[in-house]
Amino acid sequence: MKSKILKCAIVASALAFMNCSDDASLPAINNPESLAFSSSFDGGDGLSSSAVTNPDMGGMGPGESSSSAGSPDVVNPALSSSSAVASDVPASSADVPGPASSADVTPASSAGAAPASSAVTPASSAVTPASSAVAPASSSGDAPASSAVASSSSEAPKGIFLADNKEEEKDQLKVVYKTNTGWNNGGILCYPEKLSDTQKHGIVVWGPGGGSKPEEYEGIIRRLASHGFVVIALSESPGDASQAIKALDWLDKQNKDTNSPLYGKLDMNVVGCSGHSMGGLESEQAAIKDKRVITAFLNNSGDKGAGAFKNIPATKTAAVVFGEKGMEHDNAIRDYNSATTVPACMIEMTGGPRNSEGGYGHGSGPWDGMAATIAWMRWHLGGEDFRKPDFVGTSGKYIDGNIIGKQGKWKGQCKNFN
Repeated sequence: MKSKILKCAIVASALAFMNCSDDASLPAINNPESLAFSSSFDGGDGLSSSAVTNPDMGGMGPGESSSSAGSPDVVNPALSSSSAVASDVPASSADVPGPASSADVTPASSAGAAPASSAVTPASSAVTPASSAVAPASSSGDAPASSAVASSSSEAPKGIFLADNKEEEKDQLKVVYKTNTGWNNGGILCYPEKLSDTQKHGIVVWGPGGGSKPEEYEGIIRRLASHGFVVIALSESPGDASQAIKALDWLDKQNKDTNSPLYGKLDMNVVGCSGHSMGGLESEQAAIKDKRVITAFLNNSGDKGAGAFKNIPATKTAAVVFGEKGMEHDNAIRDYNSATTVPACMIEMTGGPRNSEGGYGHGSGPWDGMAATIAWMRWHLGGEDFRKPDFVGTSGKYIDGNIIGKQGKWKGQCKNFN
C-alpha cells in the first residue's frame, strides 16, 4: 500500500513539473547587436606603407626667406628613427621633444581596435546607437523571445565617425599610414585601421610647408587619423588650392572604387583643410574655391597681402594658430583682421622655450600646438559643439589656457560666431 502511494506521489510531481515548464517558458537572453567595423586592407592600389620620422621643423613662411630663422636638428623621439632637417627650411620653435603619443601607439582604451562605443554620434547630437535599440525579451511568456528585437525602431548613428576618446592631446585609434600615394603618387594617406560600417568618415587635407615633404608632418597626420579622420597629405603646397582640389578629386574616386579600402567610407561634403606655412595658404584657398571644404585651419601661416579670410564664405569657418616669434606672426594677424563675415579665430602660442627664435616660432603649430588643430576639426567636422567655449569667449581652453604637456599658454580670440 505504501509503495502504491509513493508511486502516485512521484507521478503527480512529474506532471506538475511538466505543466510548469509548458505554462511559463523562460525568456531568451538577447545579445544586443554590436556596431561592426571592417578591417583595413590594401585594395590592390599599390600603396606602400612606411614609418617615417617627424623632424620638428616646418616650411617656408608666406612671402618670407628661409634665412630669417635657424635650423637646428630636432627630431621627434616618439617616432622610430631620426632624420636630418634641411638647412634651407626654417626651424621649429619647439626645442622640446614631440609628445610620445604621436607615435603609432595604441592607447589602452582602444585595445588595438575601435571599440563598439566609438561609433556613437558626437556629443552634440543626441542619437541612440543602433545597438541600444534591442528590446529585452518579454517576461509574460505570451510572445516568443525572438520577437523582442525591435529592429524597426533602430536608428543608425548620425554624423561622421569620431574616436570615442576625445582628448586632442593624445593619439586614440591605431591607423594605416601609406606613403607615395595620392593623385600624383607623392602624398600620404592615413586613416583608422578599423573603418566604421555605420558612419562615414570626415576628411582632412594636410598641406606641407614650402620646401618641406609631407612625411615631415607624420605626427599630426597620424594624430588626425587616430581621431577618426581620413587624412590626405599633399606632396607640395603651391598656395593656390590646386593640389588640395586634385587630392579631393582623387579621394572621391577612391570612395567610388570597389577595390579601394575607402570604398563607400567617406563623406565628401565634410572636408577640412589644414597645413603649415604655405600649406596654410593652400588650405584657405581651398576653403574659398572648393564647396566640399567647410573649414580651414592654418598653422603658422597667413596671407601677406590684404588678407584672404575675407574671401572665405560666411557659411564656412576659419582659424589660424601662430607662434609669438614666428615669421608668420604679422601675416596671421592681418589675415584674421580681414575676416568680415566668416566665423574666425586667431590663436597665438606664447611663453615658448627660449630657442633660436626666442619663443614659439614658425614651427610651433604642427608640433607643440597640434592639439588645437585636432580640437577644431572635431568641432567643425564632427559636430562636437561642446568645444565651442574652448575657442569662443574670454576664458576658454584656447583663449586663455595652458598648453597641456608644453610650457606657455594659448592666447586666442574669435569673431563672427553666434
